[in-house]
Amino acid sequence: MRFGLVHRILLDTLVALGMLALVATGEFGQLGSWTLVAALAIGMILPARWQERKGLRLFGTYAPVVLLGVQLLRWADGNNPLTIAVEFAAVLQVIWVATRRGAAHDQQLIALALLHLIAATVLGGGLSFAICFVGFILVTPSALVLSHLRREVEGNYRQGARDRTGLPVDVPRILRSRRVISRGYVAFISLLSLPVFAVTALIFVAFPRVGLSLLLLEPHRSSRMVGFSDRIDLGGIGALESDPKIAMRVQYPVADPAPPKRIALYLRGTALDRYQGKSWSRSQNERKYLENSGAQYAITRFPDPARDASFTIELEPIEPPLLFVPEHTAAIELLPHSNQALVDVPAIFQGAESDLHYARLDDRRGPRYRVFLQNGLALGSKPLTALDRQRYLQLDPAVTSRLGDLAKTWAGNETDPLIVANRIMTRLRKDYRYDLNSPSSKSPNPIEHFLFDSKRGHCEYYSTAMALLLRTQGIPSRNVTGFAGATYNRYGRFYAVRQGDAHSWVEAWIEGVGWKRFDPTPAAAPRPPDEYERIGASLREVIEAMSQRWTRHVERYDLRQQMELFGGLRRGARVATEQAVYFKSPKRAGALLVAAIALLLLGKYLRQANKRAPKSPTEPGLSASTQEVIRLYQQLERLLTQRGLGRHPAVPPLAHARALVATQQPLSAEILELTKTYLAARFGEAQFGLEESRQFSEAVARLSRTPASEWERGSPDLAANSPAPKSTVK
Repeated sequence: MRFGLVHRILLDTLVALGMLALVATGEFGQLGSWTLVAALAIGMILPARWQERKGLRLFGTYAPVVLLGVQLLRWADGNNPLTIAVEFAAVLQVIWVATRRGAAHDQQLIALALLHLIAATVLGGGLSFAICFVGFILVTPSALVLSHLRREVEGNYRQGARDRTGLPVDVPRILRSRRVISRGYVAFISLLSLPVFAVTALIFVAFPRVGLSLLLLEPHRSSRMVGFSDRIDLGGIGALESDPKIAMRVQYPVADPAPPKRIALYLRGTALDRYQGKSWSRSQNERKYLENSGAQYAITRFPDPARDASFTIELEPIEPPLLFVPEHTAAIELLPHSNQALVDVPAIFQGAESDLHYARLDDRRGPRYRVFLQNGLALGSKPLTALDRQRYLQLDPAVTSRLGDLAKTWAGNETDPLIVANRIMTRLRKDYRYDLNSPSSKSPNPIEHFLFDSKRGHCEYYSTAMALLLRTQGIPSRNVTGFAGATYNRYGRFYAVRQGDAHSWVEAWIEGVGWKRFDPTPAAAPRPPDEYERIGASLREVIEAMSQRWTRHVERYDLRQQMELFGGLRRGARVATEQAVYFKSPKRAGALLVAAIALLLLGKYLRQANKRAPKSPTEPGLSASTQEVIRLYQQLERLLTQRGLGRHPAVPPLAHARALVATQQPLSAEILELTKTYLAARFGEAQFGLEESRQFSEAVARLSRTPASEWERGSPDLAANSPAPKSTVK
């Protein structure tokens, strides 16, 4: 193996890992990160003979001095010293890679790469840093050994040295030789990384992380998601895209063994009440403190853990700092990111539109909190004052009488606000088409163009149109933005809410009910059946689950986790010791050995018998009739989901069917009977033969042929469980 080539590959890998760990923190921005990576790649591929040229030598001598002067001036100008130091180290590494000459420079590159990794530990984290960190540990021993070997060669054979015969020593030829190192030697020094990795892991476990490094001189500016502002401009949005980046993770306390892959949560963020021509804004900005008892905050009341259903949200940093909750939220409880107690309890404010804001304590990560749900009024469902009713009925002069005539046509002679709202929502879902690239954005009056001309648009056009149509009929309304849907991660066992799940809907004031949610946006193009089974989707889920575990068990490793780890090891050692007692007696040891051999022979015999036996067409433990009724009920649930009446994972099948009956859904009676048939055959003693299977299948087929208008007469609350359309709120 060529010594010089192997050494350069290992050294460049080490330098690249240090730089990538630093770039992954997001400190340099997207343009700066790509520039640094490209410059480093160019420096790595420069031929060695170019590095001996005078111009490149001068550049390597004076460029660091100039760079240091520039950074000192920036520091004197008041810039963050940590940011200045990190930028200096990153650019200096690029300069040294392009102008390196000899083993001394190689060791400087290794030392600077180590500093990059340390800085990345402070500035960032996450799975990208984890990969770079593990790779750095694996490559460092080999790179250090070969760099030391090169330094010894160059030190023993200085410029002008001669061998025993008196001829000049060709040092470059020695470095290119295949006889300096062998494959076995490279394999041996590579194995040195294993004990280094083991010692590193032991040190990490023995000394829990208790705080941030002293390098964190000032609060770090981490990258934050931007959205949910106090203004939405319909005319300036343009084409929207679905962003797969995770905005939050939602975890339920009791995991369903077979949870649905997609659910609708409708996590409310902000609400806007004033519409002016092309944009929504907020007319009132006052806020009030939420009453709290420790880390618990009362929205309508303090939580009752024995009665209230709850789930946990891990929110990524977002600007502005908002807490996202469902509409029927009684209280929230802030949770620590580690297992320690929550030391600093921030203030939480409630805005005029019931939006929740929090005071940031840690800019590097978002809050973690538990949501307690209740039955009853939604957020902000206090009686409207005359002034509030007036602002929720405000219409801009740009809203012409055409909208009022259209709303009256759709409502007919009906005056009940709930029925009017349902009819308007149904017409928007039925007669209009979902389109991310809205053609109405360039129109002087985008809503009229959307309603009467293009009839195509994304969620903000639908929510704006419905809110204005309701106001023309004297029904107070407001535009709401938040996150609607979530996708289940099979490996992390949480629901991932992505930036592409951002959505916009409507809240209308219904007398006697309060604020009620309506989602007039029709479903987007259906997902392919195998979307969640594709390799790319599965790989993304694995990466997201690994990232969560790295954050939870490595970045947030603390004394409590250390004690739990040691406790588990002690219990395992005690069990192993108790089991090992049986081996102290020769007779017992012999008996165990004979028993082990007998079990091996029996296992071999059973495997062979299993191969010869015919395969059972049914799953173990379930009869064929039970599997058949499960399959038919799954068809019914898919049909209900398509019709906007899908079942929430926390709601039992019978309770969901009875809820449909309670809301007077026209087809609820037949759905209830099918659900009872399924439960009786699945868990009871009822027979489910061919005739029952045929009747169940015909009933489901009959429901699927029922016109959509018959399905949409029910309560819009049930539509909250249907899959949400993908959209993004800018």
